[in-house]
Amino acid sequence: MIKHILAAVIVVAFSTVAFANDTQPIPKKIDAEGFQDVLAQTGNVYIAGQPSVAGLERMAKDGVKTVISFRTPHEMDNRNIVPFDEAAKARELGMKYVNIPLGGDKHPYSPEALAAFAKVMGETEGKTLIHCTVAWRASHMWAAYLTKYKGMDINTAAAHGRAANMGVQPLEGLLGGDVSYSRPE
Repeated sequence: MIKHILAAVIVVAFSTVAFANDTQPIPKKIDAEGFQDVLAQTGNVYIAGQPSVAGLERMAKDGVKTVISFRTPHEMDNRNIVPFDEAAKARELGMKYVNIPLGGDKHPYSPEALAAFAKVMGETEGKTLIHCTVAWRASHMWAAYLTKYKGMDINTAAAHGRAANMGVQPLEGLLGGDVSYSRPE
């Protein structure tokens, strides 16, 4: 009897671990029409490059409720870079718009930026679009979020980031393959 109970506990424990690792599907690249370079989907989250007006309209039709941009004010305010007011267009389409700028000395990659993203994600209901120029910053933020706030192993989270558009890090390229990471405590 005790052996059966112990076996059941072990099966449940392994099932829980397997389920925890499967709750967030690996991002799948989908048709990027309306986006610069990349559009990937993982559950209710889209990870993308810069959307055009048509891209935002496409997301609104697909039920996206929140748009989170990681582009800097310099990028978003320059009409040669982004030829329309993205925040205004998102609001016009009924979507919440949040900007968490990443890049450069004024907007460093930081625990505070990750915490701001996690706060927005915690408040978001429904589908969410996260983006930057080509999904590089968005992929990094997504991987960090999965690790710190969703408890995903950092190497699994890095694989999720790579599947969207995190790309090969220079160190990985120089060494000829994926590098295993460990998370700082």
